[in-house]
Amino acid sequence: MLFVPRKEFEDLVARALDEIPQELADLVDNVVFRVADWPPPGQNLLGLYQGVPLTQRTTNYAGVLPDTIWVYRIPILHMCDTLEDVVEQVHITVVHEIAHHFGIDDDHLHELGYG
Repeated sequence: MLFVPRKEFEDLVARALDEIPQELADLVDNVVFRVADWPPPGQNLLGLYQGVPLTQRTTNYAGVLPDTIWVYRIPILHMCDTLEDVVEQVHITVVHEIAHHFGIDDDHLHELGYG
């Protein structure tokens, strides 16, 4: 397995966020990005969006904790052979989870190449 230290991996997530077009980044609302080594037990995930997608928020959406987008370091490192692969997979994972924030489902993301 390729090794990328936690801090360097967090920097890759930050870099992926910086690559999001500004007009989309401006629409990301009330979201925290976190890195964890592993997904919850029994789940085979590279990332996870936990929250209320923008498409489901109503006028009652107020005073809630931020949504969370998780990026899981070890599963991504397991599937990658090079640092360039890690950079690409982190980017894909970040875009995938942000898309969930916008209400885009997995089927559509797979069609777009972000599955």
